[in-house]
Amino acid sequence: MNIQEYPDRDMLAIDLANKLAGELETHLLHNETACLAVPGGSTPGPIFDDLCAADLDWARVHVLPTDERWVPMDDPRSNERLIRERLLVNRAAAARFLPLHVPAHEPQDALAEIEALIVPELPISVLVLGMGEDMHTASLFPGAPDLAKALGSDAPILTLQAPETQPELRVSLSARILDGAISKHLVIYGDRKRQALERAMTLPPEDAPIRAVLSETTVHWAE
Repeated sequence: MNIQEYPDRDMLAIDLANKLAGELETHLLHNETACLAVPGGSTPGPIFDDLCAADLDWARVHVLPTDERWVPMDDPRSNERLIRERLLVNRAAAARFLPLHVPAHEPQDALAEIEALIVPELPISVLVLGMGEDMHTASLFPGAPDLAKALGSDAPILTLQAPETQPELRVSLSARILDGAISKHLVIYGDRKRQALERAMTLPPEDAPIRAVLSETTVHWAE
């Protein structure tokens, strides 16, 4: 496991934003478009603040959430809201956003429509992940009723997850789609998450879903 340590979170955000911009630029040299998959939550915000100013051909970058709560975009817990407010601004406002939530639809009825938009983007060009202290990533939570389906080698692109520890139904990219990204980065802060990641390496993915997506992933850590 490749772990890069930083003196503080600001330095991590600046350095990782530069790395992501460089990887997207390289991908665009050889491809018409690039797909950037990113998490919501509090972790990526500072990274987005730096990345959005990168001098890229953002009109050719397609941005995809790794997962989404089934809530309206204006809900404070919406990942789309964070991505639009922190990443899709400045130069990055020209990027195309691919939502995982379709208003006025039940999630079961919308998955096929959403997956049809994602298929042309695969494999993901550049992936950024976060991880909880429970070792979940995206919306793949330990003990969730449908976790096994999301971890399988034949998993669909998207899975519906209803973890008992969370208040909303969630849509998540499956482990095989996340792990299949060309370039993968995991961002964690603090000793407790560092310890959780080290513990995850000793457990099966059913108990530590982050384990399913760590192959050739660069881990970025700061206190």
